[in-house]
Amino acid sequence: MLIQENLTIQEKLRILTDAAKYDVSCTSSGVERRGKAGALGSASEAGICHSFTADGRCVSLLKILFTNQCIYDCKYCVNRCSNDTLRTSFTPEEVCRLTMEFYRRNYIEGLFLSSGILLNPNHTMELICQTLWLLRKEHQFNGYIHIKAIPGADASLIETAGFLADRMSVNLELPTAEGLKRLAPGKTREKIIKPMKQIQLGILRSMDAEGLSLPEGGILHNRRLSQAYVPEGEAVPGVWGDSTGPVRGSISRWQSGQAPVQRLGRSRYGSFGVRRVSGTREVFVPAGQSTQMIVGATPESDYQMLAVAEALYQNFGMKRVFYSAYVPVNQDSSLPVLSEGPPLLREHRLYQADWLMRYYGFDAGELLSESRPNFNLFLDPKCDWALQHLEHFPVEVNQADYRTLLRVPGLGIRSIQRIVAARKTARLDFADLKRMGVVLKRAQYFITCQGRMLYPIAMDQDLITSSLLGDERRRSLDIGQKDCYRQLSLFDDMHLEKG
Repeated sequence: MLIQENLTIQEKLRILTDAAKYDVSCTSSGVERRGKAGALGSASEAGICHSFTADGRCVSLLKILFTNQCIYDCKYCVNRCSNDTLRTSFTPEEVCRLTMEFYRRNYIEGLFLSSGILLNPNHTMELICQTLWLLRKEHQFNGYIHIKAIPGADASLIETAGFLADRMSVNLELPTAEGLKRLAPGKTREKIIKPMKQIQLGILRSMDAEGLSLPEGGILHNRRLSQAYVPEGEAVPGVWGDSTGPVRGSISRWQSGQAPVQRLGRSRYGSFGVRRVSGTREVFVPAGQSTQMIVGATPESDYQMLAVAEALYQNFGMKRVFYSAYVPVNQDSSLPVLSEGPPLLREHRLYQADWLMRYYGFDAGELLSESRPNFNLFLDPKCDWALQHLEHFPVEVNQADYRTLLRVPGLGIRSIQRIVAARKTARLDFADLKRMGVVLKRAQYFITCQGRMLYPIAMDQDLITSSLLGDERRRSLDIGQKDCYRQLSLFDDMHLEKG
């Protein structure tokens, strides 16, 4: 390991922005905080969705590693300790300087800070906490901050960081404990799950203190902290001290099999995250927590990955589960050989299925099963599900309820909202649907208007599949090209030639 200490801050920035590119952070901030007198910056709930890197890509977050030094030897990681690469580390003051200067130049709206493990988890987490403290308290930076919590760090450090950051994430890395043991021998599932649970309980305590409950449709709908799910007698570490109760008892409505309430345009799992900061009161992780899984480094199926994601949403109140296609950056016999490049198309299908679970009322077991464990790469998961269940179609858009319309390919949340509102005063036809944003190229096979289909179509799985595969396959090939592992810029023209 080559540790280089006498580098300029610009040289460190070049190294540590490049080292951070495998951490996924394309998400809205999830927290709304207006600017205030005596403070610099603000955070917008829907305004932060890009990242700024050293190679000139258009971004809104300064996305860096605190250090690329690491004590772990994860076989898939470019920063593993056995790699002979140039190592460096920021100081807390340097991160503050970069953040403030980038913000003043209108380059960024916030900070995404991850890190390798320098010396040990506690030492690294202390440096991150020191950085956040300087930004919030000395520089009065009021913008959005997303940090990676370090598994194995002391609960008091996780708590401190939680009151200074907007969002925290703990990377699950791999979907199974067996895969983690094989490719990341220094990490354990227990070390990763512990801070996740602490962040979840900290958010719930903060919401309880604010007099808030989860939104309708959330896991713990209308239940206060005293009813949040923790196994009987288990200690809750970290936030406001260890405690064994009263935080235990009933399980969620989802686990108990009760039908959830689906709100228009809202995640069925709700959002563990306080959507506001009242007055000057500090709130614990107001934008919620997220995690990331690597796709394709281990042999788990799509069904296994989706089932793990569903469990994370249900049991830990995740704001988002990110999927990162495995990129072969190291040579190791334990790693897969990808002759066709990173599995970007598989990653894309998992994101689509994840969206269906969160916003369209699907369960992992509906989309896939042990007998059918992987997605059809040439059809989006919603079309694939509809083709497997043609007995539910066609659907009459002038009569079908909201939940039924959610299952129709080509109909999105907003178009369904418009349909439900418009049909109260008029009978809709296909021209109306097109104006409302319905994608008729897909929807036409599954809907009727006033008892008629757009074109006479036999409800035959093979026939509809062949028709859908035209456009879908072109889009799939676009995503799956082996030479397109790169961040898209604003200047890309990704249209395929017609042939």
